Amino acid sequence: MENEKTRFWTRDSGILLGGFLLTIFLIVYIWWPLAEEYLAYVDWDGAWWRYIDWLLIGVFLFMSITIVARANLKTDLLIVFVGICGGLAIESWGTQTNLWHYYTAERPPLWIIPAWPIASLSIDRITRFMDWGIKRIEDRTQAPIHHSLFSSLYWITFASFLTLMLVFVSPTFDKSYTLLSILLCVLLILTPTNYRFALLTFAAGSGLGYFLELWGTTRQCWTYYTFETPPFFAVLAHGMAAVAFWRAGLLVKMIGEKFSRVTSKPVSSEQ
Repeated sequence: MENEKTRFWTRDSGILLGGFLLTIFLIVYIWWPLAEEYLAYVDWDGAWWRYIDWLLIGVFLFMSITIVARANLKTDLLIVFVGICGGLAIESWGTQTNLWHYYTAERPPLWIIPAWPIASLSIDRITRFMDWGIKRIEDRTQAPIHHSLFSSLYWITFASFLTLMLVFVSPTFDKSYTLLSILLCVLLILTPTNYRFALLTFAAGSGLGYFLELWGTTRQCWTYYTFETPPFFAVLAHGMAAVAFWRAGLLVKMIGEKFSRVTSKPVSSEQ
């Protein structure tokens, strides 16, 4: 039983990896003109390795490895669902308010949406690995980290993020999308459910988000109105998005469990 809990590759890992590769294949196939345009930059008759996008390959290899780690479709399908819905909402907000735009001028481009659930799965694995590492340190030192430390760090981190967000999105205060996004962030920040896991999720999302944003902005796949490559806010926004997706998943799971209990109650018949 212990081996089942700790092993890297599970019976669902192959299914998840196959779905990941199939998604990439479908994106390339459906939007082949974009892929063809991208490959045209490579000089296949010369030093082709100088033109290969090693950052993109590295990021996707990392995500491929992390998403198969201890895969469990019972929980991962919920992460994928929330990631798709959340990613579509975020991309719609950013492109409709012109906070950022894609080189294809789509608002938003559908080919970028699958990247969100893939990144969400990767962030989930990174977060759980960091949480496991902290627990191991606590067990070895016999000195649990006090709850107040995570609480203090939480309020400092998220208050700083909210301040940075207000400054960055200030040109779009007249847009309903922006006002709803700010309201959602405020509600999430003011109603923490787990200070420690929220902080770790934010850190994991920001860490992975940096490399995703670095690739996208330096390759001009998408461009922010500030023309930074990337903006600091955009990096941290991935962390906030990860927290929002995690909280949304908890909410969906809670509703599903309550609905299941209601529908599974036996109907009493009058004698």
